Amino acid sequence: MTDPSSPASSPVWHPFTQHALQPKMQRISRGLGAWLKTDDERLIIDAISSWWVITHGHCHPRIVAAIRDQAERLDQVIFAGFSHEPAETLAHKLLEIVPDGLDRVFYSDSGSTAVEVALKMALGYWRNTGQPRTRILALEHAYHGDTVGTMSAGARGVFNAAYEPLLFDVERLPFPSPGDEQATLDALEAACREQNCAALIVEPLVLGAGGMLVWSADCLREMRAICDKYDVLLIADEVMTGWARTGTMFACEQAGVTPDILCSAKGLTAGHLPLAVTLCSERIYQAHYSEDRSKTFFHSSSFTANPISCAAALANIELWEDQPVLERVGDLVGWQSAALAKFEGDERFANIRQSGTIAALDLVVPDAGYLAEAGLALQAFFLDCGILLRPLGNTIYVMPPYCITSEQLDQIYAAIAEAPEIVGAGSR
Repeated sequence: MTDPSSPASSPVWHPFTQHALQPKMQRISRGLGAWLKTDDERLIIDAISSWWVITHGHCHPRIVAAIRDQAERLDQVIFAGFSHEPAETLAHKLLEIVPDGLDRVFYSDSGSTAVEVALKMALGYWRNTGQPRTRILALEHAYHGDTVGTMSAGARGVFNAAYEPLLFDVERLPFPSPGDEQATLDALEAACREQNCAALIVEPLVLGAGGMLVWSADCLREMRAICDKYDVLLIADEVMTGWARTGTMFACEQAGVTPDILCSAKGLTAGHLPLAVTLCSERIYQAHYSEDRSKTFFHSSSFTANPISCAAALANIELWEDQPVLERVGDLVGWQSAALAKFEGDERFANIRQSGTIAALDLVVPDAGYLAEAGLALQAFFLDCGILLRPLGNTIYVMPPYCITSEQLDQIYAAIAEAPEIVGAGSR
């Protein structure tokens, strides 16, 4: 008889997984710090923070305690017409740490919905102020999520080709590659000047799922200036880049800019529970504030501002306040730089890059890209080495939790150094 608890017989359909090529899922029973433990007691280093969400480490005792305490007092309440202390306190705490000029906090439950909310806020702002601008600008290679609006803002390609009939058009700007930023800025200015532009949406400093593509804070600063010149709203998708992934609490800080709308998720609860926020300036809120009910902001999810998730986020912020987390971030930035330096001149790898705690390099293979055959082979090899890495095709990236040790990081990069032999890479 087939064991119904076995991954091989599971009815579960997993995300971003081709089950015909990956028929068996690795079962995880526990997590602690930077470690994951399998059902058969093997230890795996979580080198990608379990899809970029874990910051302080798995099952942090203070966050677990906050979740337990809140679950015993209030589990859930409708957030339309009602409120609760964890959500109110969290909103005030968030406004203390985000860039100045963000004044309102709207809760949702994932990065995709946080960005979807941002797009709706932008369009609602222009409609409610009597200037129904509708054009959205976005960067080439961008990825903003998997809902219809966020897929529309993201790059067209394998992620969303099947859903093309659902998507709306956006104006695509060239990616600001180092040295070619002016082409992006010129395209942005032309679009703002000639079209009915509502907002520009960007992933500040690093495009995540698009290949961990790094771009400059100077370019972001110039983008903000152009948006200001033409009164185009700037949306910062900091779902991945927030919570110090790029070295500062939010990537926008490095450019000294405040977006009109900022999206945060992943690290918001340190990866312990789903929660997201979309923060906006007061003028966007005021455009929806009216005795005319048709100007209401029409968005919600059943679990908006779930009290238990908010309690987890508050415990996360307390750790940032009274623990040397930024020191750990600084250590990790240095360790990543030193590890990457060892690959300079190694012809098996190309485009070695870093932004804060995020490191990436491309394995040189004939079929580069997200669907590169090397991707699945690399993933399996790293798992055999006791490491969770999930390459984006031939792009290998390392984005570990901040509790990782230098010894664990050395183990990760030792496996990366061996990886080309697994797929026969290295010939240009």
